[in-house]
Amino acid sequence: MSECLTLKKSNCKNCYKCIRHCPVKAIRFSGNQAHIIGNECILCGQCFVVCPQNAKQIVDETEKVKVMIQSGAPVYASVAPSFIANYPGSGISSLNKALKQLGFAGAEETAIGASIVKTEYERMLREENRDVLISSCCHSVNLLIQKYFPSMLPFLANVLSPMQAHCSLIKEAHPDAKTVFIGPCVSKKDEAQHYEGLVDAVLTFEELTEWLKEQNITLEQDMDGSENSRARFFPTTGGILKTMAQDLPGYTYLAIDGTENCIAALKELQQGNIHKCFIEMSACVGSCVGGPVMEKYNRSPVADYKAVSNYAGHEDFDIAQPDAGKLKKHFEAIELRNGLPSESEIDEILKKMGKNRKEDELNCGSCGYNTCREKAIAIYHGKADISMCLPYLKEKAESFSDAIVSNTPNALIVVNEALEVQLVNPSARKILNIRYASDILGDQLVRILDPKPFIKVLESRKSLKNCRTFLAEYNRYVEQSIIYDATYHMLLCIMRDVTEEERQRQKRENQRNQTVETADKVVDKQMRIVQEIASLLGETAAETKIALTKLKESVSDE
Repeated sequence: MSECLTLKKSNCKNCYKCIRHCPVKAIRFSGNQAHIIGNECILCGQCFVVCPQNAKQIVDETEKVKVMIQSGAPVYASVAPSFIANYPGSGISSLNKALKQLGFAGAEETAIGASIVKTEYERMLREENRDVLISSCCHSVNLLIQKYFPSMLPFLANVLSPMQAHCSLIKEAHPDAKTVFIGPCVSKKDEAQHYEGLVDAVLTFEELTEWLKEQNITLEQDMDGSENSRARFFPTTGGILKTMAQDLPGYTYLAIDGTENCIAALKELQQGNIHKCFIEMSACVGSCVGGPVMEKYNRSPVADYKAVSNYAGHEDFDIAQPDAGKLKKHFEAIELRNGLPSESEIDEILKKMGKNRKEDELNCGSCGYNTCREKAIAIYHGKADISMCLPYLKEKAESFSDAIVSNTPNALIVVNEALEVQLVNPSARKILNIRYASDILGDQLVRILDPKPFIKVLESRKSLKNCRTFLAEYNRYVEQSIIYDATYHMLLCIMRDVTEEERQRQKRENQRNQTVETADKVVDKQMRIVQEIASLLGETAAETKIALTKLKESVSDE
């Protein structure tokens, strides 16, 4: 199934919007990327519609159609009746003319096939005594039943879709022709591929529009009218019912649109309380005029309905009804591969998500799943990751940051631009002699600190870093940094208590001064001693000189 929808991995931002809007949760996340699970997807196209990054893309078959045209075979277009809402003011004759310019042999309305299908529905109700009959025009509804409500398959009308019925009619008239369906739907691409031989390719309105632009072809404003065109109502909610005879006694005829509503109706049917009922089901809200391509690029519910209503006639198309046997379609159940985990396995996963008690299961839906238990089952199936839980991540981040704030030896104080205290951690309370954080939270900073450096940072928008300050009131020295956060308009003050460092520094300085002073005294004393020694040596030398002189004279006299 997934080959009809692809993913631009570089665009996927891990926002989970697609899983939140997927009615059957057929998306798994791996490596922070969304992946469509083909076996579970019903191709409703909601992930394509809601993706804010345009990461989901419908596979373009324009080149395939060009090759078909170049082959020389006549290629006919079956144009979905919702075209009148997508191309306002341009009737089927305008489309036929433009498509012929592109190389098509011709274009007709799929509404012709719709008229055939509704007539077959009437016959089945009238002749086959069906208790409950569900329309089979919407391929996404068919896939929903085949995959998720296989027990309801007996209620699904085993009839070709209008697209298939019309293309079959074209091929009967032109045996060598190729057929191309053009509409607002993703799932029709899969229907054409799965039921081979009737529809050779499918283009969306978006693909056709781009092709027309490429060839500089402008659709003419030509609202060709026809009273025999009641089946043009088909692409609106209740459109099938508008074309049908609702005259079977005791029968209820109703229309349901939107996948969620279809799921709710199918669950009611499973309970066995609904009988004698014809149900028109459409996966898209508003039916085909609300198809994914229409919804993403041209969503105008009122204007679209009016466009279809004004273009539709009051009588059926004048065509021969094929034999019922030619309109039969077989639907088989499509088995899903996922089994259900045991309660103990679910509980184990919930605990890993931080859901240890029933009250921890917030069921907030931020991950895309309706309940925490659904999310746990998705994790078991490998479709989701524990980290997709926003409360879990928030609690984990807060717990981690709280642990850092609470246990760091540095004092942390956060104030707003009004200099009101927003946060004060235990280390700050210790330095500033604050017993409880509540004693100061919300109050002015001036109660605990000099606001002048904060005001300076606030005015200059320049952070102050590693400024050593003496807090006289607390008899403490701190190394202070004040950082301004322009994003959150907050001031963060980080203080490191350096009182002991400062005291040790002063002690070392005192010791150094004392050492210098002692050295000076020793030097002075030594100098005095030297001087005294020198003096004594001088006297002794003089006396020795005198004595020797006298001795010399005495010796000379002799």
